[in-house]
Amino acid sequence: MTFSQNERAALVSAARAAGPDAPTLCEGWTVRDLLAHLVLRESLRVDATAGIFVPKLAAHSERLRLRVVARDWETLLDTVASGPAWYSPFALVDRSANLVEMFVHTEDIARAQPGFQPRTISQGLRKALVRPLRTLGSVSLKRTPGDVSLVTPQGETVARGGSGGEPVSVIGEVEELLLFAFGREPANITLDGTASALIGVAQAKRGL
Repeated sequence: MTFSQNERAALVSAARAAGPDAPTLCEGWTVRDLLAHLVLRESLRVDATAGIFVPKLAAHSERLRLRVVARDWETLLDTVASGPAWYSPFALVDRSANLVEMFVHTEDIARAQPGFQPRTISQGLRKALVRPLRTLGSVSLKRTPGDVSLVTPQGETVARGGSGGEPVSVIGEVEELLLFAFGREPANITLDGTASALIGVAQAKRGL
């Protein structure tokens, strides 16, 4: 199995353990809402997401989302577990397009539950997450004040971004840096910089 497939299985397992009405780190979304999002994403229905960008289509997009949300819980789980159809572009680029999506949303579910305990991240998965973090890190940090560097505990700068200003280092394992860059809290990271710069980074909106 690929790392992307492993993360998909981990996501379904986390969702099943939490239950459909459990919270997630995605504000306002339950686990059921999150699974519906994944189903719509891989269905390639352009009209399902068009409402985000075209206000006149918002009501239509919401109706489509609610239809998926209303599906039987086991059906939702099975649909996500089976992944995109063979003819979907998401199937062709599964290793790159779905790895981050599945990893982040697995953590969205797990970290929102009471008594959360971090899972063990293999060195293989950690290495696989480096490339997308390098690619997406600067984009996700573009609205963050300061000159922000994402740095591993070994001192490697994986990505840099920010809107300019005082330097700030965000230090953590690759998976934690990825979650931080996507605006997820809590992320197990350490910030290094001046007090004013740290406040700006901590309060900034991050993500794609």
